[in-house]
Amino acid sequence: MTALQRGYIVGYADKLSLAAGETIRFMVSCEGAKTFKADLVRTVCGDPNPAAGGIREELIRTPLSGKTFKARKQEVYRGSCVRLHANPATEGLKSFSLQALIWPTTPAKGMQSIISKWSMANRGGYGLLIDAKGAVALGLGDGKGKADMISTGKRLLARHWYFVGASFDAETGEVRVYQEPLIEYGMAGDAGRARKKTTVRKLGDAGVPLLIGAWHERTVQRKEIMGGHFNGKIDSPRMANRALRRADMEALRGDAVPTRLRNALVAAWDFARDISSIRVSDLSVNAVHGEIVNMPARAMTGHNWTGREMCWRSAPEQYGAIHFHDDDLYDAGWEVDCELTLPKNLKSGIYAARLKAGETEDRVTFFVRPERGKATARAAVLMSTACYHAYANINALYWPTAELMSGRLINVHEDNLLLDEHPEWGASLYDSHSDGSGICYSSRLRPVLTMHTHASSAFGAHGSSLREFSADTRVVAWLDAEGIGYDILTDDDLDQEGIELLRPYKAIMTCSHPEYYSTRMWDAMRAYT
Repeated sequence: MTALQRGYIVGYADKLSLAAGETIRFMVSCEGAKTFKADLVRTVCGDPNPAAGGIREELIRTPLSGKTFKARKQEVYRGSCVRLHANPATEGLKSFSLQALIWPTTPAKGMQSIISKWSMANRGGYGLLIDAKGAVALGLGDGKGKADMISTGKRLLARHWYFVGASFDAETGEVRVYQEPLIEYGMAGDAGRARKKTTVRKLGDAGVPLLIGAWHERTVQRKEIMGGHFNGKIDSPRMANRALRRADMEALRGDAVPTRLRNALVAAWDFARDISSIRVSDLSVNAVHGEIVNMPARAMTGHNWTGREMCWRSAPEQYGAIHFHDDDLYDAGWEVDCELTLPKNLKSGIYAARLKAGETEDRVTFFVRPERGKATARAAVLMSTACYHAYANINALYWPTAELMSGRLINVHEDNLLLDEHPEWGASLYDSHSDGSGICYSSRLRPVLTMHTHASSAFGAHGSSLREFSADTRVVAWLDAEGIGYDILTDDDLDQEGIELLRPYKAIMTCSHPEYYSTRMWDAMRAYT
């Protein structure tokens, strides 16, 4: 019986590095069992290769020992967007206009939202969309079953910039939709306009947030689930409280708002501001600010990028686009299933919550460091957590060079199959998004199967290519065997604390593949040496 046939149990923790006496929480998802058990183990060696002695771990008695927890399946909802904060200026609009500059990457993939206050559950509200045929459209719904979609009928080209906009006049019922390429190709036929009177005269009160790059799909146990995720870049989105003429929309594309339009402007979002944060700022007097959800890529070249400046800090106005993806993921958002306050006498080392459900197991790895400012040994091992993040969930099934790198056929592990079945757990920085763009963010707030003690390699299990976490456990196993005292530190600790983290030690040992360094980490290591 395979792992997929007998179910699975996976989890992650709210912390990666902590000291004895601190509390750690575990989020768990299980399929195929009604209960699970959790224990604390110290990882002595995480390499399953028998030549290395195999996996060795030491059971630690804690309040978790012997307890049984109710198992449940916890879902992951991927896809990024901007969620705008509730604001009186965006509520109760009758007539309105929406506009943006977009660079779609998968226009033929299905319906996608550009800007919307739309509830898919009751088909109420409105949204500037890409329709099922890949054309720009305006969707309207009264929330009682009546809905209408007015489309240009012209399919967008992938990876080209467009001005898109739509207006709705509640008094006349007139809808206008615009789809204009910034660079026109004579035979492309991708420009279009639509003008129509709709039968939806009163918009349903969707009761959902205003979103950029998605719509509101449904609410599950007070958790908002988004859908209709946009793939591609959005730049300079705007919103008005009346049906604007095309010339007025053009006037709103810049930063300066004409006097005649100041009362009409609801919001003018500038993605070139707050690039290093999750904040999204509105330049209008209404301050319809918001936050990004699930970490879309910021500092992306906008519609006005000249190619003369390669650093966004030098010309932020040319990097005013956000690249959204339907498979972006930052935080799985699972609920806590169990927690543990670590024993105060727990020595520094590599530890894991050992989860068992029926025939399935998982290890949620974390690191116990010494109390801040108090070294317990003369040497420290710096665990390459930045590297673990970068390679998180990399899967040999999708790597054509895996056999070349290991010099053998891939030995497929059950985790490879499990990752293949659950792409929603997110991939590595060596993988691509569904639209072909490279993944540039990785998170530990999700199941990371490549940090299991039985997953010996990013490129296939059981010794095919010993790298990263499993290889690093062999370093620690050697220190244990030789009776050499050590403290465990992580890249995350070093990035946060800098040189002060390293000062108490006579020696710092890096691990097998310390490939990724932040500036603060690099400066600290140089200062130490």
